[in-house]
Amino acid sequence: MNILGISAFYHDSAACLVQDGKILAAAQEERFTRKKHDPEFPRHAAEYCIKSQGLTIDDIDYVVFYDKPLLKFERLLNTYLTTAPSGFVSYAKALPLWLKHKLWIPDTIKNELNYKGEILFTEHHQSHAGSAFYPSPYEEAAILTIDGVGEWTTNSLGVGKGNHFKIIKDIKFPHSLGLLYSAFTYFTGFKVNSGEYKVMGLAPYGEPKYVQTIYDNLIDLKEDGSFHLNLKYFDYMAGLRMTNDEFGELFGGARRKPESPLTQREMDLARSIQEVVEECMLRQARFLQKESGLDNLCLAGGVALNCVGNGRVLREGPFKNIWIQPAAGDAGGALGAALCVWYGFLDNPRKPNGKRDSQSASLLGPEFSSAEIIDQLSQQGAVFKEIPEADLYRTVAGLLAQEKVIGWFQGRMEFGPRALGDRSILGDSRSTSMQSKMNLKIKFRESFRPFAPAVMREHVSEYFELDADSPYMLLVAPVRKERRIPLKSDQEKLFGIAKLNVPKSDIPAVTHVDYSARVQTVDKDEHPTFYKLLKAFKDQTGCAVLVNTSFNVRGEPIVCTPKDAYTCFMRTEMDVLVINNFLMIKEEQPQWQDREDWQNKFELD
Repeated sequence: MNILGISAFYHDSAACLVQDGKILAAAQEERFTRKKHDPEFPRHAAEYCIKSQGLTIDDIDYVVFYDKPLLKFERLLNTYLTTAPSGFVSYAKALPLWLKHKLWIPDTIKNELNYKGEILFTEHHQSHAGSAFYPSPYEEAAILTIDGVGEWTTNSLGVGKGNHFKIIKDIKFPHSLGLLYSAFTYFTGFKVNSGEYKVMGLAPYGEPKYVQTIYDNLIDLKEDGSFHLNLKYFDYMAGLRMTNDEFGELFGGARRKPESPLTQREMDLARSIQEVVEECMLRQARFLQKESGLDNLCLAGGVALNCVGNGRVLREGPFKNIWIQPAAGDAGGALGAALCVWYGFLDNPRKPNGKRDSQSASLLGPEFSSAEIIDQLSQQGAVFKEIPEADLYRTVAGLLAQEKVIGWFQGRMEFGPRALGDRSILGDSRSTSMQSKMNLKIKFRESFRPFAPAVMREHVSEYFELDADSPYMLLVAPVRKERRIPLKSDQEKLFGIAKLNVPKSDIPAVTHVDYSARVQTVDKDEHPTFYKLLKAFKDQTGCAVLVNTSFNVRGEPIVCTPKDAYTCFMRTEMDVLVINNFLMIKEEQPQWQDREDWQNKFELD
C-alpha cells in the first residue's frame, strides 16, 4: 500500500511516500524550485517521491494532507473578527488565497497530481505527533510537540504505545511558545519562520538581563509548563506584525532594522528569550514524565529544532532517552500525516527495534547516477576527474587537513533543514580561521553564527559532554573541559561579538562562544559514506571531528542536483567540490561570469 503525505500553503511544503509503513522518499519543495521555504503545493516533491520508486499516481492508495483547512480557516476568521477593525488589512490579503487554494485542498490535490483516489486529512499537531512517535525506536514514549500554531493548537503533550498515541493536554492559540520566540526573532531584526536559528546562535553572546521582564510582562508560566501570553504586547493576532509599540517600550526602543548592525541589546534579548523557552520546555518535560511514567520522549514541531533546549531536556530532564524528528517543522508534517494513516487510521501493527529509528538517517531525497552527474557537469563546462573509491576518502581527507573548504555531495539528499553529510560543506574543525572564512566567504551570512561538528559516534564523548546518539544535529552539548582553552585576563573583559575570534578549544571552528556545540554523531552503519571520510580524516590527523554545514548560501535552499552544487561552488570561495567520485579543483575551472555580481548582493556585518 502506497500513501503520499502532503504539507503545503504555509512554509516548507513537502511530500513523503510511505509504502507498507516504510518511509521510502521525502523532500521539501524548495529543493526543486530553488525558492527557500517554498509554501506552494509540492508538485515537484510529490513527483519525485512517486517516480523514485518506479510508481505512477495510479499506484497511490491514499493522499493525506497534514492539517484540516476548514478548522484553520475557522481560527483565522474568528481571530480577524475578534481583532476588527485592525485585522481587516491582513484579512483582505489572506481571503483571496483561501478562496483560491486553501479551502479547496481536495480539488488542488486532484488537479495538481491528476489523482483520482481517496484523500484524507489529519490535524496539524496530530501530524507532528505522528512524525515524532512513529519513526522513533520506542515501543512506548511520551510525545511533546511545540510550534507556532496549527489549526487551534500550539503545543500538545501526548503518550504513544504500539501503533497509536493520544493527546493528553494541549495549549490553544493565541498562546504560543513558537510565536513568542518568533516575536523576538522579528524584534531583533530577523525574518520570522527562518531567522529563529539566528536568535539561538546569537544568544550566547548576550546576558539574560531581560528574563524577569519577560516573566513579569509577557508570559505567565506555570510549574507544569502551561502558560498564557499577555496579548497587549503582540500584534500577530491582527496579522500586521509580530510586536507593537508597547513591546518596544518594554525593551528600550523600536525593533532593530533588518541587516543593520547588531547591538548588545539584541544579544541580551536573544539570550533572555532562549532561557525562557528552555525553562518552558523543561517544565513540560517534567510534567509529561510524571504523568506518563515513561523513560522515552519524542519531540516535533518547529520549537523542537531548538537544539539548545533539546540538549538541556536531555541533560536536565527526567527522561532517559529522547528522539527528535529531523524534519520537525511543517515539512515533517507530510511524513507524520502519512504514518498516521498507516498506523492510526488503518490500524497496522508497528514493530520498532528499540535502538534505531526507521527514518534511514533522513537520507530520503534524490540521488544521481554517474551518467547523470557527468551530463550535468559537462553542460556547465566543469573540469573534473574521477577518483577510485579506494582513494577518494584518503584524498579528500588530505585536502581537508590542508584547510581546504570542500563541497561534499553524495548519495541521497537529506530530508529536513540540516545537511547531514550528503549535501554538506566541510572543513577542518582544528582551524582557527575556518568559522570566519566559511561564514563570510562561502555562506555569506552573519559572522556570529556557529558551525556544527560531525564526529564519529564512538568518539563523541572524547570531545563533548555527551554519550548519546545525535544523528540529526539536534542536540547541543558542551565541549569537554579538558579541550577548552582558558580565556586570558584581557579576553575575559570582552563582550558580545568581540568574543568571536578568540579560540575556545582545540576544535575552535565548531566551539561556540559559550563552549557549546551542535553535535552530529555519525554511525558507520547508518551513514557509511560520511563515516568513511571522517575515519580517513582521523587516520591522517588524529582528529575525529569535521565542520559540517549545509551546502547552500544565505537565502537559498540546500542544493539538490549536481548542477545546483556546481553553481554554488563556482559562486563562492569553496576550494574543492566532490560529487560522488568526481573531484573538481576551483583553480582548474573556467571563469564563472556572474560570480562577482552575485557576491556583491550580500551585505553583511
